[in-house]
Amino acid sequence: MLNVAMLSKWHVHAEGYANDLINTGKVKITAVWDDDVERGSEWAGRLGADFEPDLEKLLARSDVDAVVCDAPTTQHKDVIIAAARAGKHIFTEKALAPTVAECEEIKAEIEKSGVTFVISLPQRGTGAVQFARKMIADGAFGRVNYVRVRNGHSGVSAGWLPEYWFEEKDAAGGAMMDLGCHPMYTLAYLCGRPKRVTAIFNSPLGTPVDENAVATIEFENGIIGVAETSFIVYNTPSMLEIYGTEGSLVCQNDDIKFISSKLAPYVRGYVKPNMPQSRPAPIVQFVDACVNGTGAPEGLGIDDAIALTELLEFSYKANNNNKIVEL
Repeated sequence: MLNVAMLSKWHVHAEGYANDLINTGKVKITAVWDDDVERGSEWAGRLGADFEPDLEKLLARSDVDAVVCDAPTTQHKDVIIAAARAGKHIFTEKALAPTVAECEEIKAEIEKSGVTFVISLPQRGTGAVQFARKMIADGAFGRVNYVRVRNGHSGVSAGWLPEYWFEEKDAAGGAMMDLGCHPMYTLAYLCGRPKRVTAIFNSPLGTPVDENAVATIEFENGIIGVAETSFIVYNTPSMLEIYGTEGSLVCQNDDIKFISSKLAPYVRGYVKPNMPQSRPAPIVQFVDACVNGTGAPEGLGIDDAIALTELLEFSYKANNNNKIVEL
């Protein structure tokens, strides 16, 4: 069994991760740390785990092989570096940290310790994104010119996100720093290295962080990518669109349509392709990597985490300074 400690229940995904770990049948949750003692001790009680308010003491325990970091985003650097120095394998919620400089500090400690590191970038493993990435590599779109990715929900407008979610000192941002990670890391996965970025964020309902956000990125290969996200939309579909000189793809939730001149004359018009099987959830891949000693899965490692933060950091700079930012 892999012995895992949960580091904070701050993030809204923390309970889900604990359930995923238990459901693997390969994990025992042995301990919980949280800087909110009441929150952490209550959760530890429900998990049948020890609560330890001292992070250093928890990381010194011999019955902790790995940790799951769901602490506030602005605490990630200190928490993850402490775990790496203690020799614990690390799974973290996105984003890794608010700035690339902080991410590079984390990377140095992870590489020094040799622990397994995995970040949660779940959309990369979906059948649609895997299909799109393969079609790009195979040239089915010709020269790709434009990629749009959208992800939104009603967390603010319907009032189901916790109030602390909007405290920038902890969250480091709003919709783009949280939900916007999904379109951002999908763009990085499909489009490569970014060249410059501009962005517009606003807060129509008055929370202290961005509620509605869009970033436009030019990549080094000439692709223009658009990342859209929002906390104030009702039942919005997740969207992935790819347009090139020889083909297009439009994916709305699980409904995907694809067209390519490379299919002619055998196929005309849009088709609904067979999707590859989606990969297991990143946290399940993390458990397998720790148990089998195989290292970080493709697309979920430290450099992938840094690439995401790069897009986030410079999008916030672009919005805050009302300009196009060169990367």
